[in-house]
Order: sequence, then C-alpha cells, then structure tokens
Amino acid sequence: MIIAPATAVAALATLSVGVVPSAALAEPLTFGAALQRAANEAPSLRASASGVAAARSAEIASGRLPDPTLSVGLDNFPVSGPPAFSFTRESMTMARIGVEQAFPNPAKRRAERTRARAGIGVAEAGLAVEAQNIRLETALAWVDLYYARRRLAQLQVLDQSLGDLQATVSARLASGSARPSAALEPDQLRAAVNDRHSELTADVAKAQARLARFTGNPQADVSGDPPILDVDRTQLVAGLASLPGLQALDAGVSAADAETELARADKRPDWRVSTSYGRRDPAYGDMVSVGVSIDLPLFAKRRQDPMIAARASEAERARLLRTAGEREFTAALDGDLADHAMHHQRLMNARNTLVPLAKRRAELDMASYAAGKLDLGSALLSTLALAEAEVDALAREADVARDAIRINFTYGEMRP
Repeated sequence: MIIAPATAVAALATLSVGVVPSAALAEPLTFGAALQRAANEAPSLRASASGVAAARSAEIASGRLPDPTLSVGLDNFPVSGPPAFSFTRESMTMARIGVEQAFPNPAKRRAERTRARAGIGVAEAGLAVEAQNIRLETALAWVDLYYARRRLAQLQVLDQSLGDLQATVSARLASGSARPSAALEPDQLRAAVNDRHSELTADVAKAQARLARFTGNPQADVSGDPPILDVDRTQLVAGLASLPGLQALDAGVSAADAETELARADKRPDWRVSTSYGRRDPAYGDMVSVGVSIDLPLFAKRRQDPMIAARASEAERARLLRTAGEREFTAALDGDLADHAMHHQRLMNARNTLVPLAKRRAELDMASYAAGKLDLGSALLSTLALAEAEVDALAREADVARDAIRINFTYGEMRP
C-alpha cells in the first residue's frame, strides 16, 4: 500500500514559483483531475475511438447484398453479308439493357457479419488498452512529479540550514576559535548540495514534461496528495480475465474464428440472377431474357480447403497467444508484487533505521563540533548524509507509490 506523506507540501508552492514563471503558471492538478484531463485530451485515445467508430460503420454494410449490375449492349449486329451494318435488316439485331443481381450464399453473409462484429470487438479492446496505458502513464507521471518536488524541497531545507551554519562559523572565526579554512567548508558543502539540486530539478522538469504530454497542459503541476492504494493479490488474480490486454487477445480469437467461418463459406456456391430487355425493329418484336448462374466450387481441395486450413491455423495461433498472454500477465503480476514488497521493506528500513541513525549521527557530530571535539568538515559530512538519507527515503516512498499504482492500474479496475 502507499504510505500517505506525513509532512505538508507548503514549501512546494514556493519552490514551484521559482520553476515556472508566474504569468504562465497553470492551475495545479489533483491526481484524479490529471487522470480525467488525460482521458479527455490524449490524441491517441481519440484516434482509437475513431477506429471504433469506423468499425461500427463498416459493420452496417457487412453481409449486405452486392449492388446490382446494369448492363447495356448491342446484340447480333451484322458486319458482313447483305445486311452488314444495318440496324433493321437482321431480325436478331437489338439494343439490350439488363440488370444482374448477385446473391452470395447465406453462410458467407452471416460470416461477413460475424467478422464485422469481431472487428468492432478488436477496435474496442484496442481502445480499452490505450485508455489503460494513458491512465497508468499519467498516474506515474503525476506521482513522479509529486515526489520529485518533495525531494527538491527536502534538499532546500538543508541549503537554508547552511546559512545558519555559515553565521556560526563566521562568529568563531571572529573569536579566533576556528581555523581560517573552516570558512570554506560550508561553501564546499553548498556546492555539493547544488549539484544534487540540479539533478532533482532535472527530475522535476522531466516528470512535468511527461505529465504535460498526457494532460495537454504545457505547465502541468500537481496539487494534493497521491491516493492511498491497497494491493490485494487474490482480488487482482480473480480479475485477470477482464483485463483490457487479455480482452484484446480474446477479440483476436473471435476475429480469427470469423475469418475461418468466412473461408468455409466459400465452399458453398453463390448465385446470380440476370434479366435483360432487347429492343428490336418493330417488324420483329422485342425480346426479354432471364437467367440464373451458380458458382461451382469443384476444386475445393486446391482452392477453398487450403484457405480453410490456413485460417484455422491462424485461429489456433490466436488461442495459443491468449493462453500465453494470461500466463504472462500472471507472472508479471507476481513479479510486480515481489518488487512492491521489497520496496515497502526498503522504505520501512529507511524510516525506522537509516534516517533516525543519520539524524542522530548528525546531531552528535554537530554537538561534538560545538564542543570543539570534531572538525567542521566531518560535522558537515554528517549533515549532508542526513539530507541524502531523507531524500533517499522519499525516493523509496515514491517507489512504493509507483508500484501500487502500476499494480492497481495494470491488473485492477482503478477508477479514482
């Protein structure tokens, strides 16, 4: 589970003003608001939604009869002999107009409709997968920015304390109780802190850029605290089958089955009805023709059967990929749960042991320095070690938060 931060984030507001110009400062986003904005703004989601709309439109036309065919022509026009090139001297010469309608076999039309519905399922599953990815990446970017700002604020506290220490060193120099080189030691530590400050500032900028990518806000910032999420393996495993990734594989199986049925339908004959009207010289009378033609799939072993076998193999491949996908999700969940447990233990170790020890050591070393029993450089190193321990504890807390979000948003039904 995510451990709720015990400290307030008031210093972050002041810090953020220094990073973003006040004229361009955007309204900070809470965790839930960032997810909602990403759902509304992400171009990839709109693209996937357009794909679903396209599949639904295509389904309307599936399984319909083909358009009729209009034919016009001139039949039995003489080009040699006594009636050559005459429209009236040959009794069989006529101007013809006709219509032909094809009737694909019912099994093929049903298979086309099934394939179209499967295409909708594939498109909808793709939309669900993309929505899940956008939510996950937005949540991680928000958490990364939140903790990057907190680590930067924690380092800022050390930088402020160095100013007080500089005043103490100056007083000792004036009294002659400190060596002249001691005046440089706070500046050396501040330089080291500045290097760390630059690294954390870059972390803030990168996390802000990622959040801006998904929310569409170039000056995206965070507000409030991250959610407190529990990790329940039993519940997560029970819901694996409903995950968008596995539903996409299920949709792929349905689409492959539909292609197989369409290939089988090709073994059944299609047929066509045609009719035509022939206009002749009034002396001979007009003519009407009606005909029916039927396909004869006589060479199925060389044509239809190989295609049926190919589509059936593809359907089997889709089923095997579905089985492999479920195993992959299960293994990935167990791996993520192991990382989460490890990160939680590391966080507890930092909070209960590492930070208290670093704090106690820094206090003892500063007390020894004040009593003249320890040089300033050693005392400052202890102070820097404390700051690093506190920043590292925040980094470990961020790892726990990222794990909980990744697990719940990847394997669970998260709707903050």
